[in-house]
Amino acid sequence: MPRRNRLLIPAFILTLTLTTPLRAADPELLVLDWAGLEVDALYAAYKEKNGDDPTFSYFGSDEEAFQKVISGFRPDVGHPCSPMVAKYREAGLIEPWDISKIPDYANINPSFLNSTTIQDDGGVWFLPTDWGVTAILYNTEEVTAEDVASLQVFVDPKFQGRTLLPNGSDDVWPLAYLATGVTDWSAITDEQFAAAAAWLRLANANTRAYWNDPGEVEQFMASGEVVIAWAWNDAAVALANEGHPIAFQREAKEGSSTWYCGFVNFKDQPGNEDKAYDFMNSWLRPDAAVALFDAQGFGHSNTQGMALIAPEKLAKSGLAPIAAPIFAQTPKDPALDKRQLAEFEKIKAGF
Repeated sequence: MPRRNRLLIPAFILTLTLTTPLRAADPELLVLDWAGLEVDALYAAYKEKNGDDPTFSYFGSDEEAFQKVISGFRPDVGHPCSPMVAKYREAGLIEPWDISKIPDYANINPSFLNSTTIQDDGGVWFLPTDWGVTAILYNTEEVTAEDVASLQVFVDPKFQGRTLLPNGSDDVWPLAYLATGVTDWSAITDEQFAAAAAWLRLANANTRAYWNDPGEVEQFMASGEVVIAWAWNDAAVALANEGHPIAFQREAKEGSSTWYCGFVNFKDQPGNEDKAYDFMNSWLRPDAAVALFDAQGFGHSNTQGMALIAPEKLAKSGLAPIAAPIFAQTPKDPALDKRQLAEFEKIKAGF
């Protein structure tokens, strides 16, 4: 699988991404997208119709993107993951999509649409496009299969200073919930939250660092500085393809998590609305699923597109069905999101 473009970004460049597009092209469509998701084939149909790629502005985390828009940045469409949709709706930043203009909407996996946050009587607020998994990535020369049979490996003193955790609240809390016996954040009690926070404090004390993008995961793991990470499946594929002794454990007894992302349609967008639909139709066409998988190792929301990918390839990328609990990172209450963000910052600061 080709190497992705997610790399460590120097601080001065990261600052620049908050204020200016990094890839300027068609001025009539500005897309707020994940840094590293530069897969030209995803926008091929758009370019064929309109003569150029969209203009892109990139972000490194869902919260960064939200803060960018809430502060006045005006893209036409954006690419958050599903737990963020309620925040965009609550802030009045987005409007529903007209699905009559999106033929492949009918082919989106229904499991990604099963939420009133995503679609309700007001319309369809979010178009799912891509998905992946988060689980234990480990060095097979220094960590045994028995070690990673449980998520408690992240608090095992034997690996003090050699674990790596995500710097994103939506990725790290599913780990803490799973480790404390919770597989759903739709109705978190105070007791469950407290137990997960206490566990995360133990994991924080054990961890070497928090990663911001898969490129950091790959560098930490390839160097041997860390031997265990809670990471996305694309990093596992990239490291294995480079010959590193890496395995991906999705079937720890407590389970692993799944996530999915997609696009929102911003209100009062300055660009060309028809081009926003051209962009989505390019992303959602079946052959885009193959392009996404080949470039990133991620799954696609289009069921016809996923059928084009051989099951053995999906298994190699960590996307096969598993016999263990799954924490689905679905839309959540903005109040829980705010609580998790605040607590996570305290935990990282040592409080």
